[in-house]
Amino acid sequence: MNTLPVRLSPGDDLRRALEAQAPALGGSAVVVAGIGSLTDARLRFAGAESLVTLPGLFEIISLSGTLSRDGAHLHMSVAGADGRVFGGHVPYGNTVRTTAEVLLVGLHEWQLTRAPDAATGFLELRIEPRSPPGRGGRRGRCGGCAI
Repeated sequence: MNTLPVRLSPGDDLRRALEAQAPALGGSAVVVAGIGSLTDARLRFAGAESLVTLPGLFEIISLSGTLSRDGAHLHMSVAGADGRVFGGHVPYGNTVRTTAEVLLVGLHEWQLTRAPDAATGFLELRIEPRSPPGRGGRRGRCGGCAI
């Protein structure tokens, strides 16, 4: 497993900074865990079309998702000073306040992309095995079987 611990700095845009890490992990990765702090958290709540900006200081309680050459799909939970928790999709514009500590895992055996899905109407995750080095075939889900 190829892991990459990342610390983001004050002022970093959370999503843009994580997307910038994808090439170092072969273009496909998962966000296993993330904590930290934000100023004025931004989220898109489930089923909503517009973004919500939550003014104030927030702690990132959890952060997870996928990184691909097509961008990120991230979800997070944040808590405000009053302890209320909000969660949803992570758009651009979440500014790191003091730090964000994130653990990424590269998926070198898999290629993650996004493609239109007729059933949902959204760009959805596509997962394809990569060809192992030195072999023309593609590896199956069992890790070494031919498809």
